[in-house]
Amino acid sequence: MATIQAYCAKGVYDPPTYSQAVKVTGAQTILFLSGQVAYDAQGNPAHRGDVAAQARVVFQAIKAQVEAAGGSLANVVKLNTYLTDIRHRADILPAREEFFGKKLPASTLVAVDSLAHPDWLIEVEAIAVL
Repeated sequence: MATIQAYCAKGVYDPPTYSQAVKVTGAQTILFLSGQVAYDAQGNPAHRGDVAAQARVVFQAIKAQVEAAGGSLANVVKLNTYLTDIRHRADILPAREEFFGKKLPASTLVAVDSLAHPDWLIEVEAIAVL
């Protein structure tokens, strides 16, 4: 059974809203999730123009993927989030905190010019340790 804990080196600022690092010991399986986007039931972009709704769909997809592999969101150790507009950062935080809380997992947020479809506003990659 993997042990997952927030980690921050002494002397490095430890922000209250995210982990600088995540330390994993005793891992057996590592699950790498491709970038998750907001699909509707037909495979088209869902919630066009609504980044908060897209974020909920994305985090729900991550949850489903990890649970299908035998884990839970507590097993997610790293998120890479891509936004097409950095001003959407505050709009996605409620959904992120709903699924992951304020601290874990380790995370990176990047603004990009575009994603694979112009109606997607957010894409999130994840790594889980089971």
